Amino acid sequence: MNRRVRQKVAKKSKEQVELPSNPEIGDAGLCPDSNEDVDWTSLPDDTVIQLFSCLNYRDRASLSSTCKTWRVLGLSSCLWISLDLRAHKCDPGMAVSLASRCVNLQKIRFRGAESADAIIHLQARNLREISGDYCRKITDATLSMIVARHEALETLQLGPDFCEKVSSDAIKAIAFCCPKLKKLRLSGLRDVSVDVINALAKHCPNLIDIGFLDCLKVDEVALGNVVSVHFLSVAGTSNMKWGVVSHLWHKLPKLIGLDVSRTDIEPSAVSRLLSLSPSLKVLCAMNCPVLEEDNTFSVNKYKGKLLLALFNDIFEGLASLFADTTKMGKNVLLEWRNLKTKDKNVDEIMNWLEWILSHTLLRTAESNPQGLDVFWLKLGAPILLSLMQSSQEEVQERAATGLATFVVIDDENASIDCGRAEAVMRDGGIRLLLNLAKSWREGLQSEAAKAIANLSVNANVAKAVAEEGGIEILAGLARSMNRLVAEEAAGGLWNLSVGEEHKGAIAEAGGVKALVDLIFKWSSGSDGVLERAAGALANLAADDKCSMEVALAGGVHALVMLARNCKFEGVQEQAARALANLAAHGDSNSNNAAVGQEAGALEALVQLTRSLHEGVRQEAAGALWNLSFDDRNREAIAVAGGVEALVIYLLATSTCSLFMRSIVALTHNRRCCNESTSYNVRV
Repeated sequence: MNRRVRQKVAKKSKEQVELPSNPEIGDAGLCPDSNEDVDWTSLPDDTVIQLFSCLNYRDRASLSSTCKTWRVLGLSSCLWISLDLRAHKCDPGMAVSLASRCVNLQKIRFRGAESADAIIHLQARNLREISGDYCRKITDATLSMIVARHEALETLQLGPDFCEKVSSDAIKAIAFCCPKLKKLRLSGLRDVSVDVINALAKHCPNLIDIGFLDCLKVDEVALGNVVSVHFLSVAGTSNMKWGVVSHLWHKLPKLIGLDVSRTDIEPSAVSRLLSLSPSLKVLCAMNCPVLEEDNTFSVNKYKGKLLLALFNDIFEGLASLFADTTKMGKNVLLEWRNLKTKDKNVDEIMNWLEWILSHTLLRTAESNPQGLDVFWLKLGAPILLSLMQSSQEEVQERAATGLATFVVIDDENASIDCGRAEAVMRDGGIRLLLNLAKSWREGLQSEAAKAIANLSVNANVAKAVAEEGGIEILAGLARSMNRLVAEEAAGGLWNLSVGEEHKGAIAEAGGVKALVDLIFKWSSGSDGVLERAAGALANLAADDKCSMEVALAGGVHALVMLARNCKFEGVQEQAARALANLAAHGDSNSNNAAVGQEAGALEALVQLTRSLHEGVRQEAAGALWNLSFDDRNREAIAVAGGVEALVIYLLATSTCSLFMRSIVALTHNRRCCNESTSYNVRV
């Protein structure tokens, strides 16, 4: 009788808002162990400061406490100009402990409402730039308090997720409290009223970059009064009166770039803006269905103007911004970054366009509209790959997320578009993503690992990832103390462990131990990382040699712990599948007996056969089936109530194969047969 070994591919899950509270962060797995003794105290101060600059704020603060000299160096103001709080929860207590270091803090990135509430406790009065995501729960009170404490603020960005609880009152507070504001980008506002925009125009004379993205309503007339604006984006905003826009906005005296992507703008409005605005140089109108359906619209008649749309060559259009187009190759963005002599005005436009393109392509990938296959293969993928090489970290992250998203065509079944995935591979995307994954910036690590994980569903891409050293990189990232990084790395190992080609390499790279450690590290409250780790271990356990590695690394105990204690159905299903695969090698190793003898294992599996989730019941029944091949387990299954549970499951199941598996488990010993007869089972 064949034992049951099943393999699954990791599903692309939705991003998690919850953040880990573990106080340690590290990427120890990225560097090989060294046996050489190093006298760290003898390093020059400049070298120590350079090393500190490559650490996140928690590691930096922790390392500073090791000795008096490093404590002094760790307080150097140059190390605390920028602060990224996204990796971990930052509550007011943590912010207070960092306050003494943040006197000269100028830039901060945060994630979620709790971290937003903590910002004011940093007492960083000289803060110039604030950027936040996962902002759905941020309230008017929090945002108003932040801007009131930071009068020197020049840049405020909240998004790309929607600011659902932020109203016009908070935006007025921004206008009144931040007279030096230059850049304001907010996503998902319900209403940007005339009073709000007029307040910004009156009190923020230096406001040159405005973005009201994916908003429900923006007052078009009032925006025509913001004469200081150079760059304006209303991408994804609905209920726009384009007739009003075309008659007013072309009068804005300094308007250089306008983004109306993902809107229903009409060709007549585009034509009027391009022809009548003397200052406008770039109009971005990507994924605008009404414009794209007009086959008569021509962009060639607007000399000196650039229209970026899905129906024209974006790279060729970008090249037209430069005086000498002969120096611009196919990859215009890369050529521009490598120019020795640069034009300040062109640089300003290109930096804005990088941000706009990364945002628009990500949003387009998320909505996955029909009919864009040719665009993605010809232009979309190359643009995203080029944006991953941007000098703007936020653009790099968003481009990597875009790559992770645009290849997925079915979240539920973890299906990807093979053509898109292989297009990324052909254009050198795997090496670019792996380089980002090796970055010391954890935001880049997690987004690059996510893209690698999704792309690796394709067998050819998975092979390329392995050949480029991706397995070692992912195994290293799986050891990270940053849960977001470890979670995406575990997802990559899950997908790479499908089939037999890469299992040995994962084990050799220390991936098995890293995955088991993940389960112990985040044993509760982190269903994403636990499901990925258990899923990868389940695939690895299907291999005889790797199954021994799983057992030796403590995998049996870890998986049983999940089966007993975790309440998330996805985690339960993968844990049961992993135990089933471990128990499937009874003829060649001792794992079957080891699972059966693990305290609480059989009781947990019996309990899972009563789950409301079909997948959990199926995997638990399969595990009991495999375990029943061992003489020592049969009696224990009966004692644990397995007979009754399997009979109930047997009667409830509608799948013949599952029915037969339950029968086999029941009939492996005489006691089970005797007990099952009282339930009038018929086969």
